[in-house]
Amino acid sequence: MKYSTSSSPDRRAELRKWRTTVPLDYCTEIRRKCDDAGIFISAYNYSFRDDFTDEEIEREFEMARALGAKALTASSTVSVTRRVAPIAAKYKMMVGMHGHDNLADPNEFARPQSFETAMNQSEWIGLNLDIGHFTAAGYDALPFLEKYHSRTVTVHIKDRKRNQGPNVPWGEGDTPLKATLELLKARQWNIPANIEYAYKGADTVAEVKRCYAYCKTVLSS
Repeated sequence: MKYSTSSSPDRRAELRKWRTTVPLDYCTEIRRKCDDAGIFISAYNYSFRDDFTDEEIEREFEMARALGAKALTASSTVSVTRRVAPIAAKYKMMVGMHGHDNLADPNEFARPQSFETAMNQSEWIGLNLDIGHFTAAGYDALPFLEKYHSRTVTVHIKDRKRNQGPNVPWGEGDTPLKATLELLKARQWNIPANIEYAYKGADTVAEVKRCYAYCKTVLSS
């Protein structure tokens, strides 16, 4: 069943009800289908926000476990981390906080300090490091990844221009794509690198294949 992402109170209440009451068999069936198709679910993306109830937060860890995911990722807020952290510790599941480039709001994940504040809440709070957004926000992803690789759930690979510039075809922006992939390979860190197709291309399938080929070329050298 598909639910609207509308922020209207009725739709929000409907979504909360679904999350907290849907049988976990719904998730285990998805896991079975993925297993049959040879698809490995490394993480479950669920973006905790400040209006979430504690029940709603905890339910997503139950759903992640039913899906067979080892971790969660979240486009979240710094403030809600205080409530997420003890539940993550209870389930012993890492939550990788995903950053964007919103430097105006200190409650959003964009600055290195935002991530560090969240990670100080618990050893189970980590990073979903989007190197494109991190670059656009004006920061260098490589030393940050070096410092916190053990807390990194996944890395999002895409290319953006600095100074909150646009998403662009790979190789045309300022993001250290090649250097990041080479670092992951050299260090042999067990960190999934997810291709995130974010720029506009004439043929989506062809462009994703181009991104994949870029990764293969870098990693085979």
